[in-house]
Amino acid sequence: MTVPHLLSSDASRPSLVVVPEDDVVFRLAQLLLLLASLQRQRQPGVSLERLGCYDFLVANPLLVLTDEDDSDRKRLLMAGFDGRALSYASPAHRFTTRRERLQHDLALLVAYDLVSPTVNKSVLYAVTPAGLDLAGRFTAVYARSYRLSAEILIRRLSRLTDKRLREAVRTWTTVGRYTPRPEALDLLDAVDLLHDDTDAPWFTNTATSPPTDGQLT
Repeated sequence: MTVPHLLSSDASRPSLVVVPEDDVVFRLAQLLLLLASLQRQRQPGVSLERLGCYDFLVANPLLVLTDEDDSDRKRLLMAGFDGRALSYASPAHRFTTRRERLQHDLALLVAYDLVSPTVNKSVLYAVTPAGLDLAGRFTAVYARSYRLSAEILIRRLSRLTDKRLREAVRTWTTVGRYTPRPEALDLLDAVDLLHDDTDAPWFTNTATSPPTDGQLT
């Protein structure tokens, strides 16, 4: 099979990409790996909405797996995923941005005959034999880690209805004052929280002390 020029190793790179997910080639490779994983787990067709959720969460699995004693979380940490990484900052904004790019990325994969859309009440996307073959050629360490994440997350998320998945994504990507993922809080999030919480007791001139370990004293 001829590898599409956009996905070939000698494709020109006009400029340095600082954030990997801003690189269209990187995103296309991730989508292929994800759709190939869905095929292996006997979920050959997936809607655009569900694919958008899978696409973001599989790339950022520690937003979902927050229990330190979770064996799957430990496997992902061993595979190189790190919840303290900068990529976990502002997850809600990043999810929205990534979802907006999804249709464009899928259109490219369809044009290369690596993904095929079918209509069954709604449009479902599945990897083609050519796409499955190409995904199998990705041997980088990250590709192996991504496959592991896809295996774990798809198994868990496939149990959720579309409505419950939407609600779960909203929870996992929301950063709050008592978030279980303090590593996800960046400067912009902190500024927003300060504006939202100006009426909180520790911003007033009362004798109440600031919270200690999440508890008011």
